[in-house]
Amino acid sequence: MEKEYSSDLDTINNLEDLEDVLSDPGEEVSTEISGLPGDIVVLGAGGKMGPTLAMMLKKAASRKTVYAVSRFSDPAVRNRLEKADIKTVAIDLLDETSYHQLPEVENVYFLAGMKFGATGKQPLTWAMNTFVPGLAARHYRHSRMVVFSTGNVYPFADNSTNGCKEDTTPAPIGEYAQSCLGRERMFQYFSECNNTPMALVRLNYANEPRYGIIVDLALKIMRGQPIDLTTGTVNLIWQRDANDYIARAISIADSPPAIINVAGPEKIMVRELAEKIARMLNKKPEFINDQGPTSLLSDASFCFKKFGYPKTSLDEMVTLIVKWVSSGKELLNKPTKYEVRDGKF
Repeated sequence: MEKEYSSDLDTINNLEDLEDVLSDPGEEVSTEISGLPGDIVVLGAGGKMGPTLAMMLKKAASRKTVYAVSRFSDPAVRNRLEKADIKTVAIDLLDETSYHQLPEVENVYFLAGMKFGATGKQPLTWAMNTFVPGLAARHYRHSRMVVFSTGNVYPFADNSTNGCKEDTTPAPIGEYAQSCLGRERMFQYFSECNNTPMALVRLNYANEPRYGIIVDLALKIMRGQPIDLTTGTVNLIWQRDANDYIARAISIADSPPAIINVAGPEKIMVRELAEKIARMLNKKPEFINDQGPTSLLSDASFCFKKFGYPKTSLDEMVTLIVKWVSSGKELLNKPTKYEVRDGKF
């Protein structure tokens, strides 16, 4: 019987509970990942989504060796991964001389990259988002690869539409988004050179109790800060569901690379979402600026046709996340900056 993830949300009281729920593979992920030939590596496993994706992959295929690669600037993340029976490799992926330490595996999930603090550190941003992809793609040219990308490579879409589809011509705004398109181009180049099967996953926006747009709005409301409505419509998806789609994207890996949008099924009005959060907090939100005609929106209908609808609803996400934030629990302090329109992150 298919598991109902919504019922699990009531069990989340601490970080261990949270990671356990976010990494639950479910039947579909378990079937697909356990059936893959070979072992698995997650490159960039120390970030926002890497730990729970690695844990999900290990739960889905307990007999496979799953490696997590990162600098591991936070030792606690490495400890939690090792506790989950995941082998960790601490290297800097910018250091080409360290690649001999990487495990030789048949399945690669690439999550390395830089967004936060990109403004003012443009050379490092480009190095992380284009040079590292070239190194990784060349090193794992004989493997299958899932590459983490972003909906920021798309232009802003009219709010009256369902958003950009996978065949929409990219038009990234600002150096961060441009470097993300550069990441895609590097992987596409090496895929075609070496016939490496790949899938490029364009995500916006994943949410869990420690980060995401719901966290951003809840914090603004709690602090009495105004909410800018210029970018007034967003896509939201629960991180467990996003992990599910990212894990299963390896089944569509191809050369030239397949592209898949991962996003929520709804166009959500920021004003309505903020008002909903504010009612839960017994606060009154403050808004500035009128809603503009466009937002960063992705149409994930191909993803849903291929892998099914997300299992966690918006109401469930909001209820859990607001409860977590308002209780003062741990946050990642990495705002999405979804409202930024000039590409300066």
